[in-house]
Amino acid sequence: MDNRPPLIVILGPTAVGKTELSLRLAERFGGEIVSADSRLFYRGMDIGTAKPTLAERRRVPHHLIDVSNPDQTWSLSVFQAEAKQVIADIHARGKLPFLVGGTGQYITAVTDNWIPPAQAPDERLRKALEDWAAEVGKLGLYERLAVLDPEAAKKIDYHNVRRTIRALEVIFKTGKKFSEQRQKTSSPYRVLKLGLDRPRDELYQRVDARIAQMLADGFAGEVHKLLDAGYAANLPTMSAIGYREMCAYLQGTMSLDEAVAQMKRLTRVYVRRQGTWFKEDAADITWLVMSDQVEEEAVAKIQQFLEN
Repeated sequence: MDNRPPLIVILGPTAVGKTELSLRLAERFGGEIVSADSRLFYRGMDIGTAKPTLAERRRVPHHLIDVSNPDQTWSLSVFQAEAKQVIADIHARGKLPFLVGGTGQYITAVTDNWIPPAQAPDERLRKALEDWAAEVGKLGLYERLAVLDPEAAKKIDYHNVRRTIRALEVIFKTGKKFSEQRQKTSSPYRVLKLGLDRPRDELYQRVDARIAQMLADGFAGEVHKLLDAGYAANLPTMSAIGYREMCAYLQGTMSLDEAVAQMKRLTRVYVRRQGTWFKEDAADITWLVMSDQVEEEAVAKIQQFLEN
């Protein structure tokens, strides 16, 4: 008998429909939702992240949403520690935790109990790498990482300069690949991973509709408010897809049409990257195609999992 506490994971690409289905499932099983979406940590970044609304958060308790300001970036290790604490609290209250999101590495860090590289930050080296990034550009820096450690590069968005720098920092300090230093240990949970999927064309249509709705809901105003509050456009959090394009539009370096086109293109790229990540965990994921029957299919899977 496996006596580890249960953890339900709802994962899938952007715009697939994770939010509404996870709400309905959590309601049916007396669960609480732990966000594993790295974009939802930050206060004031609501429209551009498709953050669950206050009404949705009243339906089911949510955790790890609006836990930091945009200039206080959460690392993977901080998220991992906080998520484990929240999940333990949910179990202690006799509730069922649902870990929900599309950020594959954040999910895996919790479910597989990752131990990140122990190398302490080296501020002098980090500053040198930041200067190097300014010289060769974020893509140039990323290409250097891809040569030194292709596996690490596969799992990093080249726009995420902070993560690229961290990987290079560890490589240069240890002389070993970053990807080889992240260890897995036995999971503290009995895990059921339910992956949600749609045909790619349908998913892209939903992405386009989401972006159109974001603009209609006042996305430009949200970004303008963040900039007025003193959050610089070059912050790591403001480099998220949508925010960097809207910053460029508001600062006059990109037209609105160009910004929207770029948002759509980069979101498609991100969807494909999510698919690549999840394929590596395919053996551990039960995939469900979104349909009118998907809720009942998911309920049956969860009931069977809990009974076993």
